[in-house]
Amino acid sequence: MDFFLRQFEPAWRQARQRLAQFVGTSPGNLIFVENATSAMNIVADSFPLAAGDEVLLTDHEYGAVRRIWERACQRHGARVTTVSLPVPCTEAGVLVDAVCEAFTERTRLLVVSHITSPTAMILPVAEWTEQARQRGIAVAIDGPHAVAQVPLAIDALGCDFYAASCHKWLSAPFGSGFLYVAPQWQACMQPSVLSWGRLPPGVVESWSDEFVWLGTRNPAAFLAVPEAIAFLETVGLEAFRARTHALARHARLRMLEWTQLAPLVPDAPHWYGSMALVPIPPPRRADRQAVVAVSGTGPDEARARPCPVGHPLQEQIWQTLRIEVPVVAFRGQRYLRISCHLYNDQAQIDRLVQGVQRLIDQGA
Repeated sequence: MDFFLRQFEPAWRQARQRLAQFVGTSPGNLIFVENATSAMNIVADSFPLAAGDEVLLTDHEYGAVRRIWERACQRHGARVTTVSLPVPCTEAGVLVDAVCEAFTERTRLLVVSHITSPTAMILPVAEWTEQARQRGIAVAIDGPHAVAQVPLAIDALGCDFYAASCHKWLSAPFGSGFLYVAPQWQACMQPSVLSWGRLPPGVVESWSDEFVWLGTRNPAAFLAVPEAIAFLETVGLEAFRARTHALARHARLRMLEWTQLAPLVPDAPHWYGSMALVPIPPPRRADRQAVVAVSGTGPDEARARPCPVGHPLQEQIWQTLRIEVPVVAFRGQRYLRISCHLYNDQAQIDRLVQGVQRLIDQGA
């Protein structure tokens, strides 16, 4: 009780201040949430939509984010529309133009990933935000893979909302995420679970106060975020990014040398960071149908989605190599999404590449 009544709220605000400094915004623009999914649900529950409005997504978006906005649109009689990004792509301007050409007079919100989950691409979110602002369109960025993997300055991006998790590349505990809300939208934000906001006799004085006390829970993950930041800063953020990109690049080069297949983006750190998406040959046996089923067939169905756990190749890699690596199906092609952190080394990458090559040569 001493902690919850007297220590929790000052500790919450102190941790938020450190996080705000790290991601480039003011503390009053942030709240802690369990993860990016929770953050995006808050935005979807609070964003004003009307019948006939459109929410625009790309075909590289995370499946859960799509579901969140499909439900929100269904509630209001709005609709989700999808733009297919042209890939392979060598010019960011082509991606910018593809999205801008999909804007209509009914578009109210653009929802895009900073770094895509299924395809590991770093997207031109700053350029999209600038173009959307000129048209009066709000922008919500889904950024769980961007925190620490790339430099982040949210205020400079100019977006309206930024949803993120800290347990991925920042390596904070599970249950540590945040939501950024630009000042002009803060009065609209409502917690999905309404509680005290602040424990009495504290008074709710700002939008963020409503999200401090949402019932009794363990806030340790939030309060540990400053230590995760301190650790990476001790390592050196540029050193972290250089090392993990070099490993991802090594994996990509080894795989492409073997497969001779075309990647989605060029070999440059502004296109991919600590994750590399590499195409692999099609399956030779019954799992071909599984890949087709995941890819989808309709105009809004042919979008990137990670294959479900139980995909034959992913399961074989786990059972034979004890390596967990997502198998991703995208537009009829299957890929491996290889993630590299400080605890990985080149020998592990080589073991993965050799093992996957052996499995596929055997017909997987």
